[in-house]
Amino acid sequence: MLGIVAAVLFFVSFLINAADLSTNDVFSSTNVMLLGLSALALHVAGIGGSWTRRR
Repeated sequence: MLGIVAAVLFFVSFLINAADLSTNDVFSSTNVMLLGLSALALHVAGIGGSWTRRR
């Protein structure tokens, strides 16, 4: 699940950078890319990767 979130964040970062949008400092393309890298690191670490079913 976090891998999908990371892909979406990378895509948003690409759109901000490619369109040369002027956003505030919080939503700059670099910050969105770093959020994507954090989500990807959590996914690779095994957090949020599988769903457990309770019986």
